[in-house]
Parts: sequence; C-alpha cells; structure tokens
Amino acid sequence: MKGSVKLASHQVVDFHGIVISRNDYKERDMLVKILTDKFGIKTFFVRGARKKGFKLASAILPFSHGTYFGNVNDHGLSFINGTRELEQYQQIYSDIELNAYASYILGLVGAAFGNDEPLPGVWFDNIATAINLIDQRFDAAIVANIIEIQLLEQFGVKPFLESCVICGNSSGPFDFSETYGGLLCQQHWYLDLHRLHLDQRTIYYLRLFSVIDLKQLHSIKVKDVTKQHLRHTIDTLYNDQVGVYVKAKKFIDQMGSWDQILKK
Repeated sequence: MKGSVKLASHQVVDFHGIVISRNDYKERDMLVKILTDKFGIKTFFVRGARKKGFKLASAILPFSHGTYFGNVNDHGLSFINGTRELEQYQQIYSDIELNAYASYILGLVGAAFGNDEPLPGVWFDNIATAINLIDQRFDAAIVANIIEIQLLEQFGVKPFLESCVICGNSSGPFDFSETYGGLLCQQHWYLDLHRLHLDQRTIYYLRLFSVIDLKQLHSIKVKDVTKQHLRHTIDTLYNDQVGVYVKAKKFIDQMGSWDQILKK
C-alpha cells in the first residue's frame, strides 16, 4: 500500500553513525538519513519523532553522532531503537559556515557511494575525522578540499599527481593537464596548450592533499590567494570530469561571493 512502512525482520545491531538530515514523514514521524560505519548511508523510519517529548529527539538532530542500535535492512527503510554515547557537533550545528562545509562533505559522500552500500576501506573514519576537524574549527575549506581531491578516485577520476604522466619526472615545475589526466613537467607543457596554467604553490597543495592522512593533520595554513586557486582548480575538475551537484556547494559559493564584496 502506498505510504506504508515494511517492518524490518533483521535482528538488532549496533553501529556508529553521523546524522546527515531528517525530513517529516506523515503527521508524527520522520525519515532520518544517517552515515553509518557498517552499512553506509541508511534511511531510518523514526515513529513518533515529531511528538513533543520524544525520547530520541536529540539523537536524530543533524550532526548528532554516536552509537545507535536498531533494525537495519539491506534496502529500504531501517529502524532506530536507541542510542548510547551520543554527542553533538556543537560548533557545526551553531555555525552556518561550518554547517555548510560539513553538509557539503556528507553530500559528496552520498554522491560518491550512494545509499545502502558500506563505505570501502577507511572512508567512514576519514569522513568522521573531517567532520570532527571542522567542528574543532580547522580551516573548513581546506578540509573540504582534501576530501574532494581524495574522493575523485571514487568518481572514477583519479588524477595522476605523483610525477609527470609522460616521462615520470618528479621534480617539476609542473602544470595540470585534463587531457592527460595528471601532471605535465615543463618539458612537456607543449603537449597541452589548454592545460590549467597553475602556479607551483597550488600544484604543491593538490599533490599534498591527494595523499595526506587527515588523522595526522594538526595544523595547516594556506594563503587566501592559494585557497582561491585551489577552489577554482577543484571546481574545474568536478565540473568537467565528475558532474555531480551537491546543494550545499551553491551556498558555499555564495559565501565566497559575500566575502569578496566585504573585502572591497
């Protein structure tokens, strides 16, 4: 029957999760989307979530995270029974800019991996680390850049950033070629007149971001002009080769425009 919810038959399991979003469902219920460590992105039916005094109200707020337990289906809706060790990313929840970057990262994850599929390797830990860094007020734009660069492989677009794609020269100077899918050393720039013409500082950070372990990131300071070049370069790669749209990205771009106006 249209609008009905099929009850899960699976046994109760526990998992760590980060609440991505929630939407009203019918008069009293909600559908809550959670990034989980074991099952990927799942949508949970939460009965009575819109009632005053609902016991799991804090557990389903966006950017809540902790251990959840419930019935998880392979496909379709799953169900939350309870939580423990629940926390809130307070800075992200209360800061519109941090919220936008965290939402963007989670949106990219959804675009890269889809729903109902476990994230491969250490990707859940990587995303959880990125969100935690943003909540600690690390440079959110740089954290997002790192995730963007490292996610390219999941979209089937892994730029070759180790050395020149033609001769293997690893010392540079380099430029980036979309045609060749990676770096060209100066000796081979003539092969692509439409290469991106990047400065060496931007190249340095693209290479660094492709391999850096976020768990080892203690501090990073990037000049504003380099951040602008990184933003433009990554946008070019995503627009030309990936083609995904994440709603939060539009708001981030608008914030960038506001900053430029205020600096004039």
